[in-house]
Amino acid sequence: MTSEVFRGQDQKQVQQTTLSHAMEEDIDVASRIEGLNGLSRECKPLEEITNGHSNHKPIMNGLVIGHNVKDHTNGSAPLRSLPISALKQNGLLQTLAAGDQPKPEDDKENVELEKARQEWEALEHTQPALTEDLNPTPLISFNEALQYFQTTDLGDLLKNIQPTIHRTGLAAITHFLFGPPRLHRELLEERDLVFAIAQCPVDNSQTVHMRVLQTIYKKLIGSKLDCPRYGVHWENIGFQGTDPATDLRGTGFLGLMHTLYFVMDPETLPLAREIYKLSQHPTQNFPFSVMSINMTRIALQVLREEALSKECNRRQQVVGVLNEFYVATYLHLYQLWKTQQKTIADSGFVLKEVELFAKKNPKQMLRRLEVFLKERRAGGIPRGTSPDPVAQQPSPSLGERGAKAGTAQARKGKEMHFTGVCDLPPDMEGEARLI
Repeated sequence: MTSEVFRGQDQKQVQQTTLSHAMEEDIDVASRIEGLNGLSRECKPLEEITNGHSNHKPIMNGLVIGHNVKDHTNGSAPLRSLPISALKQNGLLQTLAAGDQPKPEDDKENVELEKARQEWEALEHTQPALTEDLNPTPLISFNEALQYFQTTDLGDLLKNIQPTIHRTGLAAITHFLFGPPRLHRELLEERDLVFAIAQCPVDNSQTVHMRVLQTIYKKLIGSKLDCPRYGVHWENIGFQGTDPATDLRGTGFLGLMHTLYFVMDPETLPLAREIYKLSQHPTQNFPFSVMSINMTRIALQVLREEALSKECNRRQQVVGVLNEFYVATYLHLYQLWKTQQKTIADSGFVLKEVELFAKKNPKQMLRRLEVFLKERRAGGIPRGTSPDPVAQQPSPSLGERGAKAGTAQARKGKEMHFTGVCDLPPDMEGEARLI
């Protein structure tokens, strides 16, 4: 029994000796680490002993150092193997490479560099906040834009329209007896819609309005990107200033609707681009959009004088006939301008001539457009577009009398102002000026 007591005391003494050696070993490892290239160490006091082992673990530069592995080559307790990324993030790898003790100023610079690196990496993975705004505005077709107006309440605008010319006395009797037929009753609502759109201004809050502007610009320029609502880029397609809305007096949004039809119809788009190309000519240039608005003014006046009623009755539609008549009018001007080498100084005379011919020969105008597009589809060169000297003569359809009158008024036409081409009341049509 005495021997068992001594044996228990010996075991207890051995355990205490082992614990003492373990604590000395921790202190020795920590002292070794402290001398490693001058790196600082941080030790925490002994907190708990579990199963005869200490949970005490020294910490260096934020890394926990294990001491349960012995290095038999040098007899010291080495650092536990860590990944390179962990060493890099804690600055240990840079310090070992430098070989000298860092100064407080260097520590501050390293912290700032590390912060800048993290911000840069975060920026590389950051997506733009306005990704949706960078997407181009989808193009809009003429039918989609027309449907918008058909489903919009235009009651206030309809009160101010003047769809026909008010005649009295002998003029009314003459028009009744010898004038064109009246428009069919079932087409009156469609006709009134056209004149209501001509009273509608551009509204920046309406998505359809903005899409129409963007579509016209993109189709003429050939761009896929949106353009700003205001800017000198609008002058590139023939507006007079930085805001297209200021040029729409007298035609309202119908002026843009006609241009939209011109550039969105696959058959008429090539003609629209040919006219636009001529408008950029060094000597024969003219403002494409302002000229287009004047074609709308002429078409509106012809419709108001009921010169298109017969064709509208035949086709049982108003919008389609007016669209084609607008294109036919612009085609007629284009042929005169190109073949007769007209310049901006001749604009007043040319517009007056186009207006008079359109009023007197609406059916012939539409027929010319039909033949032009048919020849274009056949792959030939449409008549009236060749710049050779023979084609520079006035159109035969004008007659000899019209050709002589045009020659006599050539000089006088240069002094005519580019306004009032339709002689419409100022309160209804406004003015489109060429600056």
